[in-house]
Amino acid sequence: MALMKTSNPALNGNTFENLPRTQYGGVIDETARMTLTGTVNKTGILLLCAIASAYWIWHQFSLSRDMADVTPWMMGGLIGGLVFAMITIFKKEWSPVTAPIYALLEGLVLGGLSALMELRYPGIAIQAVGLTFGTLLVLLLAYRSGLIPVTQKLRMGIVAATGGIMVFYLLEMVLGFFGITFTSINGGGFIGIAFSLFVVAIAALNLVLDFDFIERGVQYGAPKYMEWYGAFGIIVTLVWLYLEILILLSKLRSRN
Repeated sequence: MALMKTSNPALNGNTFENLPRTQYGGVIDETARMTLTGTVNKTGILLLCAIASAYWIWHQFSLSRDMADVTPWMMGGLIGGLVFAMITIFKKEWSPVTAPIYALLEGLVLGGLSALMELRYPGIAIQAVGLTFGTLLVLLLAYRSGLIPVTQKLRMGIVAATGGIMVFYLLEMVLGFFGITFTSINGGGFIGIAFSLFVVAIAALNLVLDFDFIERGVQYGAPKYMEWYGAFGIIVTLVWLYLEILILLSKLRSRN
C-alpha cells in the first residue's frame, strides 16, 4: 500500500517504508500490530508527560518570578527535545522510550514560555491550552466525519505552506544575527495578526494529515511500537500549534 506524504517531519512519506508487517504464519497478528485505539492511548500518555513537566517548571518560576532560575531547564528541554526528536525519527523502534522523554523535555520549554507569557498577559496560557485542545477535537471530529477530505491537492498545499513557513522562520533567525527583523510580521498590527492566523491554520491542518497518515499506518499493519511513533508525530504538531496560538494571543493582547 502506498502511503501519502505529510508535512510533519515525524510522519513523512517514508515513515512506514521497509517496516515489517506484523504477520505470524502468513496471517496478520492483530495483537502485535498498530491500532488507532493504541495510538490514541499513547498520545494521552505523552500529553500527560508534557503537562507534568510543564507544571513543574511553571511552579518553579512562580516561586521566584526570576527567569534565570528556569532558563537552564528550558534550554536543556529545547536542545534535548531536538536531540530525542531526531533519535525518534531515525530509530522508530526506540520510540516507546524516546517519545516520552521528548514529551517531558518539550514540557519544560512550553511550561517556561507559558509562565513568562502569563506574567505579562494574565490568563493567556489557559486560553492557549483551551484553543489548542479545542482545535484538536474539532479537527478530529471533522476528519472522522469526512467533512475534511484529505485529497492530494490539500496534502500538497499544506506541505508547501508548512515548508514555506519553516524556511521563513529559518531566514528570520539567520537575519536576526545581523540585526534585521520583520517588525510588521512580529508585531500586533494587521499584518502580524494575519500572518499568525495563517500559520495557526496551517499548523492545525497538519493535524488532519497526521490523522490520515496514522490511519493508513494502521491499515498497513505496522508493528506495535509505531503506536508510540504515531503519538510522537501528533505531539510534534500539537507543540507547534500551541506555540503559534500563544504568539497569536500575545499579539492580540498587545493591542489593548
